Amino acid sequence: MMGLTDGLLNSLALASSSILGQGGRVSPDLAFRIGIAALVTAAFTMFVADYADRRRSLIRASRQLNLTKRGQLATTELGRIQMRRALIAMAVASLASFVGATTPLLVGALLPVPPWTILALAIIALAVLGWLLGKALAGNRLRWAVSMGIGGLVVTFIGLQLKIA
Repeated sequence: MMGLTDGLLNSLALASSSILGQGGRVSPDLAFRIGIAALVTAAFTMFVADYADRRRSLIRASRQLNLTKRGQLATTELGRIQMRRALIAMAVASLASFVGATTPLLVGALLPVPPWTILALAIIALAVLGWLLGKALAGNRLRWAVSMGIGGLVVTFIGLQLKIA
């Protein structure tokens, strides 16, 4: 869910000025460029965060086992397993971010819809993800959906001000 949310927010921030500010249509090329930017940033962020967390757990376990060398478990097969798991998490998050960023933009590029529909689609997708997140966390689904939708609107406004693409 994090990857999809990241991708949708990237598409809103990076394309909103192109869509609303300039009133132009989004091209498939722009959709893929924004998707690649979302993929790369998600890959880096997810790998660093996930691997650091996994390695920290191994270091803490080393300390609890009173191993003499700091981080001793991190240099074993357990460390290599955690590296592979972090790489898998990175791949999944990157792909999800790419899909989240390109899907609404490609819909707008390939279908004869008004340009603002692209942004509305991305914001609705964020609200749906919020609803699902609220359900998964046994929280208030409506509050999660509205919060994620408002977050999408705020990011769209910021993207309009920044005029990135």
